[in-house]
Amino acid sequence: VTHGNAVEVLNVDTGAKGEPITGLQGVHGVAFAPDRNRGYISNGRGNSVSVFDLATHKILGEIPSSGQTPDSIMYDAFSGRVFTFNGRTANATAIDAATDKVVGTVDIGGKPEFAVTDGRGTIFVNNEDQSEVVAFDAKSLQVKTRWSIAPGEGPSGLAIDLKSKRLFSVCDGVMVVSDYVNGKVVTTVPIGDGPDAVRYDAGTGLVFASNGGGTLTVIRQESAD
Repeated sequence: VTHGNAVEVLNVDTGAKGEPITGLQGVHGVAFAPDRNRGYISNGRGNSVSVFDLATHKILGEIPSSGQTPDSIMYDAFSGRVFTFNGRTANATAIDAATDKVVGTVDIGGKPEFAVTDGRGTIFVNNEDQSEVVAFDAKSLQVKTRWSIAPGEGPSGLAIDLKSKRLFSVCDGVMVVSDYVNGKVVTTVPIGDGPDAVRYDAGTGLVFASNGGGTLTVIRQESAD
């Protein structure tokens, strides 16, 4: 659980708190690379990424970001890279998880929010400023396509259903469902105001959107369309 200058560690089976990870600078997100036994924390105020050991939770190092105010962060196992999405500089930083070195930067063309991977080399990210989804190649770091998610505006959270090839972008009062193969909006669904994160559960076909008013919108996907 991220907040301020620390990451709280909780046992998901018992709820018991472990030793927190401290000494951070404006924590935003945490990404996990279980195949490398590493975790990565975005430091929004420090313009850096802290690397920690998943078993011991000890900080192993700090990686300067190629952009400012890193916010959302994710690990893509296909490319073996960690990506931070930098709000102030409207770009994404690519970090090689094998060396913990920055290997490139992607120009998003607006403030990036949450991002997901298709597990086959394409990263999708919400562009809050332009109300669109941007897709780029995880290895070449080239933008492949982008599309408007109108009538949704200012998207934050993003989730993916790999089976139906659908993305779920949450905006104020509405969730926009996109076909990510063809880059087009399929439908919209009403949700609460001020949403942030969204998650899709493949086992149940349910989409969960957190709303700013302290509520949760739960949507069942009955078909891809």
